[in-house]
Amino acid sequence: MTLVPPPAAFSVLMVCMGNICRSPSAHGVMRSMVHARGWSSWFSVDSCGTHAHHVGEAPDRRSQKHALLRGYDLSDLRARQLTREDFEGHNLVLVMDHENMARAQALCPPGQRHKLHRLTEFCRNMRSPVVPDPYYDGDQGFEHVLDLIEDACQGVLQHVEKEHLAL
Repeated sequence: MTLVPPPAAFSVLMVCMGNICRSPSAHGVMRSMVHARGWSSWFSVDSCGTHAHHVGEAPDRRSQKHALLRGYDLSDLRARQLTREDFEGHNLVLVMDHENMARAQALCPPGQRHKLHRLTEFCRNMRSPVVPDPYYDGDQGFEHVLDLIEDACQGVLQHVEKEHLAL
């Protein structure tokens, strides 16, 4: 019997504007999927925002409600702002839209730019250039965001499996 060493630690950071809707939703979805795969001992997930408007706040109640309806608990998450150090500590920095990509790129050290991607680049079934901000939308907006996030998170996990777990 051949023993396979555990994979090296891997970390993903989800980024939106205020870290109260999209990125904590992506954080919660990814965390749940990582746990379901049994990867929690070596795969970590975090989230933050490009703005400091909501630092220390819990995710938007609507994000929490819709996530919980799908089995994702976001209640322990708190908003924080993106820092330069975040690019050193994560393997992938996944932003929700073009505006936040531009803000993240402006903060990102040049040698870390390869880590920056839009989350929707990893979608397998759905096609959207961005995860739209549901803040001013109704229930349907929050549900659409979760649909995109679930699809993209599955794609991220497939990417990690292919690129980082190949034996």
